Amino acid sequence: MGGRLDLARALAGVVVALAAMAAPTRVEAQVGRREVVAVYFEGNESFPADSLARAIVTRPSECRSAIFSPFCWLGADFAVKKFYLPERQIVPDLARLQIWYQRRGFREIQVDTARFLRPDGGAEMTFRVQEGTPVLTRSINVVGADDAVDPLIFDNLPLKPGERLSTIALDATRDSLATRLADRGYAHVFVLHWYLIPSDDLHVADVTFDIDTGPLTRYGPIEVVGNQALSDATVRNALQFREGGLYRRNQLIEGQARLFGLEIIRTANVIADLGSDANPVVPLTVTVNEGQAYRVRYGAGLTTAECFDVESRWSARNFWGGGRTLQVRGRLSNILAPQFHDILCRDSGDGAFGELNWLASVDFVQPWIFSPRNSFSASVFGERQSLPDVFIREAVGLNLSLTRAIGPRTPLTLSYRPELSRLDAAELLFCTGFLACTAEDIDILGSANRIAPVGINFTRNLANNLLNPTRGYSVVVDLEHAAPWTGSHFRYDRVVVEGTKYSEISSVAVWAGRVRGGWIGAGSFSALDRGGNSVDLVHPQKRFYAGGANSVRGFSQSRLGPGVLQVLDPLPLLSNRGANCSPETVIDLSCDASPLGNEGFISRPTGGTRVLEANLELRFGVGRSFEVVTFADVGQVWAAVESVSLSDLEVTPGVGVRFLSPIGPIRVDLAYRFRGAQELSVVTTQIRPFDPLVDDPDDPRDGPLSVNGEFIPYVRTNNIALLTPRVLFGESSAFSLRRFQIHLSIGQAF
Repeated sequence: MGGRLDLARALAGVVVALAAMAAPTRVEAQVGRREVVAVYFEGNESFPADSLARAIVTRPSECRSAIFSPFCWLGADFAVKKFYLPERQIVPDLARLQIWYQRRGFREIQVDTARFLRPDGGAEMTFRVQEGTPVLTRSINVVGADDAVDPLIFDNLPLKPGERLSTIALDATRDSLATRLADRGYAHVFVLHWYLIPSDDLHVADVTFDIDTGPLTRYGPIEVVGNQALSDATVRNALQFREGGLYRRNQLIEGQARLFGLEIIRTANVIADLGSDANPVVPLTVTVNEGQAYRVRYGAGLTTAECFDVESRWSARNFWGGGRTLQVRGRLSNILAPQFHDILCRDSGDGAFGELNWLASVDFVQPWIFSPRNSFSASVFGERQSLPDVFIREAVGLNLSLTRAIGPRTPLTLSYRPELSRLDAAELLFCTGFLACTAEDIDILGSANRIAPVGINFTRNLANNLLNPTRGYSVVVDLEHAAPWTGSHFRYDRVVVEGTKYSEISSVAVWAGRVRGGWIGAGSFSALDRGGNSVDLVHPQKRFYAGGANSVRGFSQSRLGPGVLQVLDPLPLLSNRGANCSPETVIDLSCDASPLGNEGFISRPTGGTRVLEANLELRFGVGRSFEVVTFADVGQVWAAVESVSLSDLEVTPGVGVRFLSPIGPIRVDLAYRFRGAQELSVVTTQIRPFDPLVDDPDDPRDGPLSVNGEFIPYVRTNNIALLTPRVLFGESSAFSLRRFQIHLSIGQAF
């Protein structure tokens, strides 16, 4: 025991000695170092402090991430990214601020500093700015450009008369002139610029741009390098230009992007050999790197609307040569929807609506047809799709489309999509929307019918990023027409217009806005005859529905707009535990079902013929992997019998979080709706008097109804009925948790 004690004492002595040796080193390391707790700017009238802060090295200590904010508030060191007073960087920071201001036209700028050393060992830095009077651009002159140059190239340049003489805008104007001329055939253009500040007025400048356009140039021979499976002709066909055409720099960029439309190409580069002399003929070299001819891709996801889903694709990326693509695709959704309905998949639907949905298709793409700007695609598909509490659709069909690129990232598509479609669980839609309430009419509408629209789609997408755009805009115009001449049982005209805009507010903040509107006009359906007149109706598949993760987020999927209340069985209407209506009032549709209360109904959306939606988001970056979002959504859907009024619009604000994963933003949104109770019509199974010649009194389904333990001489029919008195349905309390709606999805809302 004594030996162990001596050993422990010896080890303790070594530890104490090492600590004593190390302690001065740690103390010395802290000598002269003061943590920067704040950085201030004074006198900066033209630019905000956050812009100046990015121009210097001196920084205050900050929380490492918004996730660590609670720990930062508690003073936990591990959550704080500390910055110390950089003595050697103070003078360079002054020079950085002076250069930063001078580049923006402030030639008289003066900057000095002041520091406050706090008793706790921290330091506060203040940069004092005296901006002075900026130099303004008095005139802009262009020399060297001949009369053949398009005068439009001089419009809307970055530098304008009357603005500050910013060397940033000066360089941007020079580059804009060179780029615009290169896009008009001048491959060898060279632009110089200078400015003159007169001695009698040091606050104005005369700017001159000297342009040497060089000769008008054309494309020379186009050499293709690196291709193996693809032929030279296929690669050239993907470009939008030919040998002998007028040289345009932007066409080289567009052609390079179009090469990636051939899925087998992994990398592509289009290089113009400008040479050392101003040759009017410019040879091109197209270098491509091909991937594997066959590829299998798969993925999985989770959303509140479709629960778990999986998808797999097999692609032949050079099918029969020529860069053609053949793809076999399969998708399953609503996986485990019944099991997770109350936990993760609240919008996936109950019963038959929550059953497995599927899609199987074979897709073919011809990337060049008659012109490099044209492409053709054909698809054969079969699918089961459910719109929760609205309808279940099973369809097989064909989709043919011809697409022409009419501009950069601007396709125009002509399509024809015939399909044989059957609807299930849509009886309420047929009765409330089309007044087809009899079993015979419902069977006609629910059976397999042809829908065969021709469509025109215009899309212009100039957003800077596919998964998470921060700048740019997109416009979509979609038109459809279906009639007997297209092979359709249903006749309708449908228009949808959508515009989206993205703009950066700062380096970490983006605002995004979207507006969407739609209209559909009903046509005749000759299979339903009303006294010799056909019935005008819109197929439920083509009606508009709103609400959901990519719509007005204060509502669950498709729940905004017209709807009805369903009473599955007429017995609650007749029972003294329910509405206590008489059989006669049910038959003549005057029964008041409101005593059943909210729990006595199933709410069903019916869609409408006009829709208007608008969304606004502010997205704030938090580190590299997260975004915090505030948003407000506005929208409404109107039925055919309703007049459009902006006062009907529903507004739903909310907040959200995005995790920026490699497959796109994983999104959680929480929104609040102001709307409380809503007056809705009630539908139920119709009844009729008992007929002993037709009805079996022992049949539990078709026999006499038992109300409050007593049989009454009435039976159910196969028809459904729409009761006249409407019922106030929904949550009326403004503080109810039911007014909050949560959505889980992948990808930005728009």
